[in-house]
Amino acid sequence: MFGKEDNTFNELRDRSVQKWLEDMSAHEEIAVHGGVKVTRDYIDDLKKKIMRLESEHALKNEYMKKLRTKIKK
Repeated sequence: MFGKEDNTFNELRDRSVQKWLEDMSAHEEIAVHGGVKVTRDYIDDLKKKIMRLESEHALKNEYMKKLRTKIKK
């Protein structure tokens, strides 16, 4: 609304998690090594859901804005 949102913390956190997952993918235990793919898939799924919800939210806000304009007339 007032400018670009600061996502520095989220980007730093994401890079940190990705680096940790990269390190864990080289782990010798199969359970740890196999869990990396599951975790990455889960994170990707959550990101897709966030994008979908943000899109729905924007659409809802646009609709409400148009509705308010019609009501004021």
